[in-house]
Amino acid sequence: MNFLEEKILSDGIIKQGNILKIDNFLNHQIDINIMRQIAQELKRRFSDVEVNKVLTIEASGIAIATMLGNLYDVPVVFAKKSETANSTDDKYVSQAYSFTHKHMNSVFVSRPYLSSSDRVLIVDDFLADGQAAHALIDIVHQAGGKVSGIGIAVEKGQQQGGKLLREEGYRLESIAIIEEMDWQSQTIRFRQQ
Repeated sequence: MNFLEEKILSDGIIKQGNILKIDNFLNHQIDINIMRQIAQELKRRFSDVEVNKVLTIEASGIAIATMLGNLYDVPVVFAKKSETANSTDDKYVSQAYSFTHKHMNSVFVSRPYLSSSDRVLIVDDFLADGQAAHALIDIVHQAGGKVSGIGIAVEKGQQQGGKLLREEGYRLESIAIIEEMDWQSQTIRFRQQ
């Protein structure tokens, strides 16, 4: 059992509807030590690929992406979900359904921040159905860049996202892969890696 699986078992709460609540250390309150370990482990797992940009989607992936970008000493880009007064019309846009929020998001990255010379490591906190990852892949492809890999903190292995991405030929590394969870007994079974 690795450090993240241990932390999930000690601090996580399973809610009805296949929801794992670990926002006390991963995506609402952030445990810097766990973030540092996640970034170090993802960098170790992707040590054999070229990376010159780290890409995530707002907001929960930003902490992991920032720590990882620091280790690689490369820029971090995050796809935005909402327009602001200073948003440009010159952007790459894709669609992503949020499993957590139960609605479709248009996500975008301004064109100057991704290009055909980029070798992009996509990262996020959770992978469920793979919608966010597919939107980010689409944005990288629109820019003409190459996806070097996809790094995930927690993959819900009982959902189809990871399976689909692997079948499509993407290198996907998830630190913790949940095979089963039961909210009534509060038990989790992780995939052996």
